[in-house]
Amino acid sequence: MDSVPIIDVTSLVCNEKDLVQQEETAKQIHNACQEWGFFYIKSHGISQQLQEKLQKQSKIFFAQPVDEKMKISMTNGGRAWRGYFPVGDELTSGKPDQKEGIYLGTELSSAHPKVESGIPLHGKNLFPENMPEFKNTILQYINEMEKLAHSLMMGVSLSLGLEADFFEKNYLKEPTCLFRIFNYPANKNTNRSEETWGVGEHTDYGLLTILLQDNTGGLEVKSKSYGWVKAPPIPDTFVCNIGDMLDRMTGGFYRSTPHRVKNITNSDRLSFPFFFDPSWDSNIKVLPLPSSEPDTNERWDRLNVYKFNGTYGDYIMKKVSKVFPDLAVKQAVVVQ
Repeated sequence: MDSVPIIDVTSLVCNEKDLVQQEETAKQIHNACQEWGFFYIKSHGISQQLQEKLQKQSKIFFAQPVDEKMKISMTNGGRAWRGYFPVGDELTSGKPDQKEGIYLGTELSSAHPKVESGIPLHGKNLFPENMPEFKNTILQYINEMEKLAHSLMMGVSLSLGLEADFFEKNYLKEPTCLFRIFNYPANKNTNRSEETWGVGEHTDYGLLTILLQDNTGGLEVKSKSYGWVKAPPIPDTFVCNIGDMLDRMTGGFYRSTPHRVKNITNSDRLSFPFFFDPSWDSNIKVLPLPSSEPDTNERWDRLNVYKFNGTYGDYIMKKVSKVFPDLAVKQAVVVQ
């Protein structure tokens, strides 16, 4: 197949589990993760009404003047790293992305132990006061996506020949759930050079990303066999991809795949990635699988993720500190 596969995940998300169908779904996930590192999912159980409500509220937010959006700037989010950033503030491989966005995550009170301890990326979200419905929509969506992600990771466990609850027991007791809303402004530049990329080539950090994209398109995936392939929006599906930590755990048996986005249309593009990652203090270990350490020159960044030892918190902070270096210095959260 020369396109990202589509997998029906009914057997993973329904209450009455069909074990035979679960095994078949797991085989499809296995094949997709080895060839692509990406797959679409359908029959996922997330209501169309909630998706449309999220997109509508997001369009309203991004249509506001920058001064209004900056009222929830990430500079006000403290160590939780939540809030809005304008076009050009986020870096990929040291280059400014052509997108604006909002950083969000699991809503935690100031009394939560990780918040009291000052653990980065944990805390309360920042929401626009002039859009009260936005907060409820986002928190509902995060809650629904976390449930879906747990179900999908069961499928990933089975796809690796592990017990269905392997990741649940060992890495997801208190998962790191991060949610982003990105707006890629209409492309008014006819010069399609590298600088026009909404976000350049990269891989995600954790276990699993579940992406809702609008109808604009622009996502491209780099498969092992076919090179760069478009991953266009398909009605009532999400795009899923695995991240660096699953790559690390499997010793390259499953690979985190480079991807990028370019908005070449005359309209804005909305994107909603939900990142489902290991618990912050999980020690990342290699799983007993038939894999070997790949050549690091194959990675987009020439880094060797397989040499990483430590907790997931260690890994992600080294990464995000490079995405927002000025903010990292201000919040004193850079990990050496």
